[in-house]
Amino acid sequence: MSSIRITKIFTFETGHALWGYDGKCRNVHGHSYKLSVTVIGTPNTDPNHPKFGMVIDFTDLKKIVKEEVVDPFDHATVFNKNTPHKALAESLAEQGHHIILADYQPTSENMVVDFAERIKKRLPEHIKLHSLKLQETESSYATWHASDNP
Repeated sequence: MSSIRITKIFTFETGHALWGYDGKCRNVHGHSYKLSVTVIGTPNTDPNHPKFGMVIDFTDLKKIVKEEVVDPFDHATVFNKNTPHKALAESLAEQGHHIILADYQPTSENMVVDFAERIKKRLPEHIKLHSLKLQETESSYATWHASDNP
């Protein structure tokens, strides 16, 4: 049976600030992110199985990505936990804002690595994460590929 890649696209809104950056993105701002999740596997060959012909049910993939990425990051503001913005982050959190203090600088590059780890651990054993594309703007994105990260 052939290996097949399937992709599902997710959208969410997230704010962030890049601590120490030498441009405008050091200020708190937000993006309408688009995350393309591609998995690889072989379609189910059991004609009596409800998932017959599917690599993974798109509904099952949606549940994983929603729980691991979309729900935690949508309408959140992400700061590096070591940022001088920490007082601002704590103040916003005390006021009921959804704040994430990450172990990394919240660039698209680092976020896509975080998302890959979150998604990989939830996929069924016979399904592998092939790639992620995290689009920050219409013309800017970061990609993660399993083949580059053995």
